[in-house]
Amino acid sequence: MCGIFAYTGESRESGRLIVNGLRSLEYRGYDSWGVALKKNNGQIYLKKAVGKIGQAILPDTNSSIGFGHTRWATHGGVTEKNSHPHHDCQKKIFVVHNGIVENFAHIKNVLSKSGHHFISDTDTEIIAHLIEQKLKKQKSRSQAVLKTFNQITGMNALIVFFPDYEEFYAIKNGSPIVFGKNKKEKIIASDASAIIPYTKKVYFLEDNELLIVTGKEEKLIDKQNKNGTIRYLNLSYDKQDVEVGSYPNFMFKEISEQPKVLRDIINTQRGNLGKTSQIIRKARGSYLIGCGTAYYAAISGSYLFAKIAKRHIDATIGSEFGYLTDFLTEKSLVIALSQSGETIDTISGIKKAREKKAKIMAITNVLGSTLYRISDYRILLQAGPEKCVLATKSFTAKIAVLYLLSHCLNGSYDQGVNQIKKAIGETERLIKSTQIKELANRLKNSQHIYVLGRGVSYPTALESALKIKEVSYIHAEGFASGELKHGVIALIKKGTPVIVYNPTDETYKDTLSSAYEMKARGAYIIGIAEKNSPVFDEFIQVNDCQEAVIIPNVVVAQLLGYYLAVSKGYDPDKPRNLAKSVTVK
Repeated sequence: MCGIFAYTGESRESGRLIVNGLRSLEYRGYDSWGVALKKNNGQIYLKKAVGKIGQAILPDTNSSIGFGHTRWATHGGVTEKNSHPHHDCQKKIFVVHNGIVENFAHIKNVLSKSGHHFISDTDTEIIAHLIEQKLKKQKSRSQAVLKTFNQITGMNALIVFFPDYEEFYAIKNGSPIVFGKNKKEKIIASDASAIIPYTKKVYFLEDNELLIVTGKEEKLIDKQNKNGTIRYLNLSYDKQDVEVGSYPNFMFKEISEQPKVLRDIINTQRGNLGKTSQIIRKARGSYLIGCGTAYYAAISGSYLFAKIAKRHIDATIGSEFGYLTDFLTEKSLVIALSQSGETIDTISGIKKAREKKAKIMAITNVLGSTLYRISDYRILLQAGPEKCVLATKSFTAKIAVLYLLSHCLNGSYDQGVNQIKKAIGETERLIKSTQIKELANRLKNSQHIYVLGRGVSYPTALESALKIKEVSYIHAEGFASGELKHGVIALIKKGTPVIVYNPTDETYKDTLSSAYEMKARGAYIIGIAEKNSPVFDEFIQVNDCQEAVIIPNVVVAQLLGYYLAVSKGYDPDKPRNLAKSVTVK
């Protein structure tokens, strides 16, 4: 969730570079920030602030080394003293940290009795003091960091900065850390997207590896406490992929990129999807898991595999899957969906599945991510960096992959491709239309918006409601249309906006009947369908693409959420209280 950016190199403007690096990670979500730099005269410049970085400019420190952090408060309130970096008693050891130290209270109590004085209310600060305490008994900084990391519990990622020695020590368990370098500079970050402006050559740390970085060299100590080998990956992203360019914001940029992403999938993935479908065919019990938007893609996949491939695959929320692993065997296949490949709840479930010797298949957008590395089989979405907190192009990419996998199993891949092509055409038409923007202006003062669908349109309704509420802050809720009489209809009163997904499939008549029931209670019906109906107060046409209609139907909700946010004056890229990559439980 939080952002980390550390720099050492030839530039004497490390402060400016670190602040820019933190800005590139703002999409991850944060409430305060801070930096620590070693100035040319050997002194330490420490800056902490509450709120957003904005246009912050640091004074000229003539510094070539330092690091920074954007904090999402967990232990202690949103204050300057709780912002990272934190330091030890002597201000010789500085730490930035993502995660939660579960046993911090006990450690803090022991350290306090040993004379350590704490400034903040955070769990992070104890890390610096614990390293300080261990260095009283031994001179090895690497061993002090390792022993400290082994003593704290929980899933954590931390970078320790020793200014006197101009050294960084990075280590993690669960939460990601990425290292990159070019001929003049070295960067450690919590996300590869922050490194792309400097280099495409990166290394993703494995759990419990210790990376030591100085201006002259970098060294890896592996899990067995032996010298390890840094095996770099070359990212395919370009600098413009992580910049907003001529678009008003990242959300609209990423919505607009969906046709290209979908074309890339159908043009490049045929062979890989064909091989992957055979792995699914051979499995004895397959399960789809994900969190948030990825979970709704998983539910969609469950419908697609059932309807097209005649194959039963359960969908489960990633955070709940760990409680359902008793039924797994070595013949089971768990298909995990995650844009970042770092979603901690999904990864935790995967680790438990591995204990049962189940096979893991990753459908992710990030090469080298934790999920990518720990999986037996992998499908890369290749959607490019997604900087907006809201998932848009990664969702439709997952739908396309699951849809085409279903057709591979059915022996009808070309038919699936043709329907994706229709979905692309509908998506392009919707993006260019002004109708949804005009609708958003009429709905922007609504308190509630309800979304209904049946069959493959039910998870579409769930995802649509999520898109609307997380960016516009209007309460939106998705339902299966058949649930109306089981309580939902009690929510409907005169003027309540209700979006009804009504594609021309086996659900058409039943869904239309549900629309009439709500209309009779005064609902304002927004029909998203191929054919208009007298029951619709607003009709948004989406032409038939068979089950691939999920894609343009969801794009309607993406655009509606976007225009609602803009009309209300909200930043669509960084909704309040949300983070792009949830890397702590």
